[in-house]
Amino acid sequence: MSIFRALMATQVEGKTQIAFQETSIDQLPPGDVLVKVAFSSLNYKDGICVTGKPGVMRSFPMVPGIDLVGTVVDSATPEFVAGDSVVLTGGGLAETQWGGYAEYAKVRKDFLVNLPAGLTSKRAMAIGTAGFTAMQCVLALEKQGVKPGGKEVVVTGAGGGVGSIAVAVLAKLGYKVVASTGRAETHDYLSRLGAVEVIDRSVLSAESKRPLDAERFGGAVDTVGGATLAGVLRSIAYRGAVAACGLAGGTGLATTVLPFILRGVTLVGIDSVRAPQEERIEVWGRLASDLSLDVLDSMTEVKPLSEIVALGEQILSGQIRGRVVVDVSE
Repeated sequence: MSIFRALMATQVEGKTQIAFQETSIDQLPPGDVLVKVAFSSLNYKDGICVTGKPGVMRSFPMVPGIDLVGTVVDSATPEFVAGDSVVLTGGGLAETQWGGYAEYAKVRKDFLVNLPAGLTSKRAMAIGTAGFTAMQCVLALEKQGVKPGGKEVVVTGAGGGVGSIAVAVLAKLGYKVVASTGRAETHDYLSRLGAVEVIDRSVLSAESKRPLDAERFGGAVDTVGGATLAGVLRSIAYRGAVAACGLAGGTGLATTVLPFILRGVTLVGIDSVRAPQEERIEVWGRLASDLSLDVLDSMTEVKPLSEIVALGEQILSGQIRGRVVVDVSE
């Protein structure tokens, strides 16, 4: 019976408590595949979990960590065998299934993917849910006919994890990327990732008396929502598309139907949690080929699991730039 450390969320009299505990493999909830976890990552949802805020974890006790990468130890399904390197993002981790902030996890086979050739475990978690979502957005724009060489593509919340990787991927593919951010200190960073211009978020989030603005952008990756998404929609050119994947700026959307019925704009919703396995394989394959690993390394730092609560507070307050890989052994 292997004893290991896990970050555990429990509820006492309706209040969520977060603490490290020792547990054993025998105590893990049911799953198809037992994985020895090497790394996890830090995402906005993780910040919500480790600071004890509601909205993500649906049952208790719960191990936070919506991503994990590691090695298969035991498997009840022929698709995965002992020794396989595997990666899992979303799929209910830290929501309904114990997540990646532990040294072992039992996971469902439905959302598990073999680690693509050419990606190390550490780089897979530098990508994590953030990079997975960013590539889903890029694929959505491609399917809507947004191509390199056309009008600019804007990425909102560009200094965060999803935004950073979206900027890097789009730039490598040949798009003219405009990065929108509220953090002046990230301007040089975003330019190094490939943005041809960096604009302040107020350009898009400011209130407008007009339902439509000039047709500037051929497409957009929006990680913010709220007033920013409304501003993006007003600025999308004819037959352009917006991939929306975030709500850091709020869940409301004050807009009109005019972008859709006068310009034929498409608004595509992006969900990374329940994406089917065949889509996951496609997304990870594209990440392995279309994301510069040198650029990925430049936006990544590795932190120990022991610091995760402080890191969670930082990501919620907008103090994290790029990607944080979490070493679960430390």
